[in-house]
Amino acid sequence: MIVQQYRPKWEQNLLNLAHEAYNPVTQTALPRFESLEDRRLTEAYRVCGDITSRYSRSFYLATRLLPKEKRTAVRALYAFCRVADNIVDDGNGNANEVLKEWKHHSLSNTPLPEDPVALAWTDTRLRYSIPHRYAEQLIEGLELDIKPQRYETFEDLSVYCYGVASTVGLMSMHIIGFQREQAIPYAIKLGVALQMTNILRDIAEDWRVQRIYLPLQELDAYGLSERDLDGPHEYEKWRQFMRFQINRNKRLYAEAQPGISMLNPDGRTAVHAAANLYAGILDDIEAHDYDVFSRRAHLSDWKKVRKLFGIYRQVRSLP
Repeated sequence: MIVQQYRPKWEQNLLNLAHEAYNPVTQTALPRFESLEDRRLTEAYRVCGDITSRYSRSFYLATRLLPKEKRTAVRALYAFCRVADNIVDDGNGNANEVLKEWKHHSLSNTPLPEDPVALAWTDTRLRYSIPHRYAEQLIEGLELDIKPQRYETFEDLSVYCYGVASTVGLMSMHIIGFQREQAIPYAIKLGVALQMTNILRDIAEDWRVQRIYLPLQELDAYGLSERDLDGPHEYEKWRQFMRFQINRNKRLYAEAQPGISMLNPDGRTAVHAAANLYAGILDDIEAHDYDVFSRRAHLSDWKKVRKLFGIYRQVRSLP
């Protein structure tokens, strides 16, 4: 008798999206560029590393734990995502058109040689056989931010989280290497957890640009409304609401954990580090009484280093 694993509806929806994109039968490895000078490609990867360092110190630190070739590839993926994200965040009236151009340009197998990010990303995408559809899904997720959205339920919000974050984890998995397709649900959950951490950290910042990512039904369930995102009128209700959000977020991190042991051993420490460094932001929010209005939650460099020592010991104990 085969026992079917129960999945919440939101999780099954995201799994369907991932399987739509992942096709191991038709996905075949393609060669690296043969006509490019190594010097030009090396410089392109260096630019991607600089972009990663400038925009995400935690991610940059975590990727240092990867072997060199995989490290540069993951940073090229990050730079590809960052360029797309910046197009949306710049808020120009023609963001739709510019993002469409970037989609066409960055997903072409023959990028312009003068664009280092597209060059390094295309080399990475072809070399590691990253499914084309994952990159399309990411850009489709970012398109939702061009015109501010509202999300009634967590199920609605999870589709956005999948588009802008889970797809990144699924693409990273192809670079790091994974043992079997069963790793996909864990990568999806980790992506949702990471994006929800961003959302909880940036509530006030997002509100100032008229973006709300918290599920409206859940705000209402705790007696809160959009007006409270400028500073709650009844702080105890806010505490209860944030406790619920953070507890669910921590549960997602815990449920994603078994997927790390399905990755190639040389990539496990980096993924574990990225997850734990981000999860530490939730601890910082709790430590400051859920105040995301007067400060931006973060981990100091010293706390990051201390976490990394513990992370290394945990990963060594993985089966």
